[in-house]
Amino acid sequence: MLCPGCGHRVYPRISPCVLVAVYRDDEILLARSNRHKPGYFSILAGFVESGETLEQAAVREVAEEVGVDIDQLEYAGSQPWPFPHSLMMGFYARYMGGDIRCQEHEIEEAAWFKLDALPQVPPTESLSGRMIAQLRQRYEKTTTD
Repeated sequence: MLCPGCGHRVYPRISPCVLVAVYRDDEILLARSNRHKPGYFSILAGFVESGETLEQAAVREVAEEVGVDIDQLEYAGSQPWPFPHSLMMGFYARYMGGDIRCQEHEIEEAAWFKLDALPQVPPTESLSGRMIAQLRQRYEKTTTD
């Protein structure tokens, strides 16, 4: 922003955040934070820490929030988000191992859901909702080919 009166220039602070859609075979790992109503699930998300790459943040956040290991990260897209002044970058990631262990005080519940039998998820206007829909489309395409 530029003040037309004095010429003072201000660059807005941006907080990078990663979204991660973890998949295995015909399933997606979805979680519900304590901020969401029961029955409403989404992909995992977390802020990037100082000195961390986006990919490192994705791996760390998934391990911290649900205790599973991932690999083969694939960039999915980005979306500005005003709460709080964030830029979200989404990744698809393949499940590598581990059992779901929800991070206390952060994740209320997490589970594997069949891509053809999803619970209530975010709308496709959000990056999270688009990523879930795109994974579902990928699965449907592989089952019809």
